[in-house]
Amino acid sequence: MIDLHCHILPGIDDGASTVEDSLDMARYAVKQGITHILCTPHHNNGKYENPKNQIIPLVAQLQEALDEKQIPLTLLEGQEVRITDFLLEELQANRLLFTDLSDTYLLLELPSNRIPEYTESICYQLRSLGKIPVIVHPERNAGFIEEPNKLIDFLDMGCLAQLTAPSYVGVFGKKIQKTAKLMVENHLVQMVASDAHGIHKRNFYLKEAYQAIEKDFGIELVQQMQQVAKDLVNGDIVSFPDYQEIKQGRFNWFRQK
Repeated sequence: MIDLHCHILPGIDDGASTVEDSLDMARYAVKQGITHILCTPHHNNGKYENPKNQIIPLVAQLQEALDEKQIPLTLLEGQEVRITDFLLEELQANRLLFTDLSDTYLLLELPSNRIPEYTESICYQLRSLGKIPVIVHPERNAGFIEEPNKLIDFLDMGCLAQLTAPSYVGVFGKKIQKTAKLMVENHLVQMVASDAHGIHKRNFYLKEAYQAIEKDFGIELVQQMQQVAKDLVNGDIVSFPDYQEIKQGRFNWFRQK
């Protein structure tokens, strides 16, 4: 199993604080059945800056620590990039990391309380450069919770979306869980990742989420999502069932809560 989104690097954001924390996370990940983790520290979120040239050696150092402890886990370099109006400048300055070595898929974080007005423009510009934005945890964004079908505008231009595993199993509450299930049911999200920050705070839940999705929608969808994770790491073209609009009545209840 591949985990595309994890804050396992120690001491650089709100994830693992120490190398021991990172090792504990790695051991837990292996128990979950995870074989590869994309290390994705926050970048440009207003609190943390972790440019490409700083992340790469940190991943190598942590991999050495895992190997010394004989923890069978492969780490890959990545980032969770907060959308900003200067994101294209960051790209030109070679400060961004993608999920793949061909620099195609970019994990893109929006603020939790809104969809910034320039989001569509930034995504369009990235697409025009041959990049594919992957909007992370849309089910936790207030704008998409209010109207999940807003994701379709981004999917139409060729973007992708990544669900957070704990959302699907109810860790963030029933409202976010309901949004997550609607997005999975209608194929508005194409992959699941943990967004794990520690074993005592925002744990992985990746195995549990896949089990729940299999129970709700069948093993084929789980296999398709897991294949998308492989495709993103390898820089391959993604194949996934067509998305569809969520019927209005399915999410009207959000506005009444």
